[in-house]
Amino acid sequence: MLDIKPVHCSRMLAVLSDPQRLRIIECLSEKSRNVGELASCLGKHMVKVSHHLSILRKAGLVKSNRMGRFIYYELPSGMGVSGPTSHLDLGCCRLELSKNPKKCCS
Repeated sequence: MLDIKPVHCSRMLAVLSDPQRLRIIECLSEKSRNVGELASCLGKHMVKVSHHLSILRKAGLVKSNRMGRFIYYELPSGMGVSGPTSHLDLGCCRLELSKNPKKCCS
């Protein structure tokens, strides 16, 4: 019988192998944001940020909520921990986020 956990973990790590996706995760570890806010914070076009968010959402690394005209993205509960050490819990491993990340947005 094939153990699915290593396959799942390798897929999650592959999704996070893009530096822009990691930056998005770091920004979302602070608070939920919409595509426009993330694009402005990251200095990227909304189309690119939206593409990365779609990949992260399909992988289950972010979730989305509609609020009026906007869709806000956030980390699923239990996946990110704030405090002195922020990390992303993938189930098979924990990815430590930058302790002093560049401020995503003020």
